[in-house]
Amino acid sequence: MRHNKLALYAHFIWSTWDREWLISPEIERRLWRAIQSEAELHGCDVIAVGGIEDHVHLLVSFPPTVAISFILKQVKGVSSLFANAELGMDGSFKWQGGYAAFSVSRWDVKKLKNYIQNQRQHHENGTTKPELELSDSDE
Repeated sequence: MRHNKLALYAHFIWSTWDREWLISPEIERRLWRAIQSEAELHGCDVIAVGGIEDHVHLLVSFPPTVAISFILKQVKGVSSLFANAELGMDGSFKWQGGYAAFSVSRWDVKKLKNYIQNQRQHHENGTTKPELELSDSDE
C-alpha cells in the first residue's frame, strides 16, 4: 500500500482596512477564536493566531486538498461578519483586501509560533522582524 506524508505549513498575515486600529484588547481573544474556528472548519490545524490592533498573523498546517486562497477568503469573511455581528462593531469592521502567505519549514514552526504569540511585546519593544510583518507597500 502506498502512503503519503505531507507537512504543509503556512504563515498568513493580513491587516484591517486602511490599517485602522480596530482590534482592541477587549475583542481580540474572541476574534482570534473565530479565526481559529473557521480555519479548523476547513481542515487546518491552527498552531498560532495573534496580532495587534491593525493586523493578524495566523500559522497553520493545512491539507493539500484546500487552496490557500479559499482558506483566507473564508477566514477573513467569517471573522469580519463575526466582529460586526457579535462583537458590537456594527458594520465598521473590515479587513484589507489582500494578504501575505508564506510557506514555513517544519523546523521553523516553533520559533514562528512564539513570535506570533508575542506580537504585542514585539511591537511594543521594537523587536519585530520586518520579513515577518506587512509593510504599507505590501498591501
